[in-house]
Amino acid sequence: MPAYVIGDVREVRDPDALVEYRRRNTDAVADHGGRFVVRGGEATVLEGEWDTLRIIVIEFPDVASARAWYESDEYEPLKAMRQEASDTNIILLEGV
Repeated sequence: MPAYVIGDVREVRDPDALVEYRRRNTDAVADHGGRFVVRGGEATVLEGEWDTLRIIVIEFPDVASARAWYESDEYEPLKAMRQEASDTNIILLEGV
């Protein structure tokens, strides 16, 4: 069953670092069988309130693959880079 990682970027402190993070994370995601479904773009709120700067959706073959990416030695320095450069909420969801 597919799994999805959703990132909700709330604040950016270092845009240049995030450009480098995105470049390097592309390979890290692919190395764990993932692919970007949404990577920014214009977001339109249809109901309620959603104060976001950027939405990211990554599809993985399953939850284990998503966790393997997030917990990998390859992603660890990238995670630290992202955390220093931005405030981002990240969730993992099982697909149907």
